[in-house]
Amino acid sequence: MALHIHEACILLLVIPGLVTSAAISHEDYPADEGDQASSNDNLIFDDYRGKGCVDDSGFVYKLGERFFPGHSNCPCVCALDGPVCDQPECPKIHPKCTKVEHNGCCPECKEVKNFCEYHGKNYKILEEFKPSPCEWCRCEPSNEVHCVVADCAVPECVNPIYEPEQCCPVCKNGPNCFAGTTIIPAGIEVKVDDCNICHCHNGDWWKPAQCSKRECQGKQPL
Repeated sequence: MALHIHEACILLLVIPGLVTSAAISHEDYPADEGDQASSNDNLIFDDYRGKGCVDDSGFVYKLGERFFPGHSNCPCVCALDGPVCDQPECPKIHPKCTKVEHNGCCPECKEVKNFCEYHGKNYKILEEFKPSPCEWCRCEPSNEVHCVVADCAVPECVNPIYEPEQCCPVCKNGPNCFAGTTIIPAGIEVKVDDCNICHCHNGDWWKPAQCSKRECQGKQPL
């Protein structure tokens, strides 16, 4: 009887060990965050080399299929060694282009500047205008403004005036000169007082008039 009890005790001691090792499994306990991160780092993605191409958005294209990658507007063809993309020699954009579209493979100019800008105003090509009475300007096909400034002749008088909307001064009363403090017309002799007759120098209006003394009473010559 004592022998049977001893064998039963040994059997009971062995059985819990068997149950514990069989019951404990990693599937029964969730992995911690570190184990999950390590597992995600080891994910293996499908390899499409020799089978297809993948664009920037993750779309897969078959061999021979044309597609547009996300970073370019030029089409590509999926080949065994990867996408083969068109790289055309795009025409130069006009330097006066004011509107450029990038919808196609090459940038395209949609609007060319066809006017000139001068002092904050726009003028059509070949349009002529006068920004001031002394300036004559034209908008050239090159979108540049060319101006000519009037070169005024020296007025032949000592009292020129400026008319509105006119560039150069004019002698409204004709050529003249000074005889003392008196302005006399050119081309004739003028009796300026009881003693003197004066006349302007021919062509030299800026010089004082030439005067000759005549008989007078109590008058001083100029």
